[in-house]
Amino acid sequence: GVDPDAVPAVADELVDAENPVIFAGQGVHYAEAFEELKELAETLEAPVATSLNGKSSFPESHPLSLGAGSKSEPGQLAHFLDECDVLFGVGCSFTETAYGITVPEGKTVIHSTLDPTDIDKDVDSELALVGDAQIVLDAVVDAVDERVDDDRGRFDDVADEIAEVKADWLDEWEGKLTSDETPINPYRVINEITNVVDPEETIITADAGNPRDFLAPFYETDEPLSYIGWGKTTQLGYGLGLALGAKVRFPEKLCINIMGDGAIGMTGLDFETAAREDAPILTIHLNNYEMASYDTPFSGDFADVGEALGGYGERVEDPEEVAPA
Repeated sequence: GVDPDAVPAVADELVDAENPVIFAGQGVHYAEAFEELKELAETLEAPVATSLNGKSSFPESHPLSLGAGSKSEPGQLAHFLDECDVLFGVGCSFTETAYGITVPEGKTVIHSTLDPTDIDKDVDSELALVGDAQIVLDAVVDAVDERVDDDRGRFDDVADEIAEVKADWLDEWEGKLTSDETPINPYRVINEITNVVDPEETIITADAGNPRDFLAPFYETDEPLSYIGWGKTTQLGYGLGLALGAKVRFPEKLCINIMGDGAIGMTGLDFETAAREDAPILTIHLNNYEMASYDTPFSGDFADVGEALGGYGERVEDPEEVAPA
C-alpha cells in the first residue's frame, strides 16, 4: 500500500509546479503501472523521462515523452531535466551512476519507490512515497484529478517544446545516423534498425558498453516491456541470453540483441542454443575488431561462426546492405 496521508502534499506539489517532470524507473515495469503513468502525465500535462531499465514503460511516440536517460541520452531529456522545478521519480532508486540521469542542483525532488532505503540515499527528496508503483500512481492520479480541471491548457506548449528540442538534437546527429562511410558507422546501423523493424512486434536489447549507448537514445518503442534495458556494470554478452529468454516467452516477436566484439567473445557460442532449441533470434554484431575504448584487439569472422553453429550468418560491409540483411 501507500500512506494515504502522504499523498495530498505530493499532489499539491505536482499541481503547483511550473515545469514538473516525471521520471519512471523499472519499478513501473515490475508493477505494470503503464496506464497509471500515462494518466498522470496526461492529467498533469507533464513530460516523462525513463531510466534505462524503465525504457518502454511510457510510449516514446507520445508527445510528452522525453526518452530514456542512460550514459547517452536524448537532447530533449537533458533540456527538460535542466528546466524542471519539480522532479517526481517513481519506481526508481535515484542512485548516482554514470549510467543514469544526474539530478541537477536546486530541484524539488519527490521520490516514490518500493525500497525505503533508497530514499535520501544519493538524492535528497522533499517528499517521499513508499510503495508499489501502481498503487502509488493510482493514488497520486486520484489526488491530482481532484485538483485540476480537465484541461490545464499547457499540453500543446509542452509538446511543442519537446518536439522542437528533439528536432534540433536529431539534426545534430543526422550526419552519423545516415552516414555512408565505410567501415559502417554504428549509428547508421541503429538508424537502419529503427527504419526496418516494427517496434510493436519487436523486443530488443543491447549489450553493456557502446551498443547500449548507440541504441538507447535513438530506438523508440511504445510497447511496454519491449526494450530490455540493462548493462550498467554488468558482464558483457548478457544480451544474447536475454534475447533468447524473450523469444521463449514471446515466440511471435522478433527478438534482437546487439553486441560488440567483447560481448560476442564472452557468450557468442550460446548462439548454438538458439539453433538447437529452434528459438530464432536476430543477433547483430558490431564488429570493429576491438573492445570499445579499452584498446583490446580482437579478430575473427563471426558470420562464419553463426553458420557453423547451425544458424544463418551474413557479413555486411556496405551501409546500403544493412537494411536488406
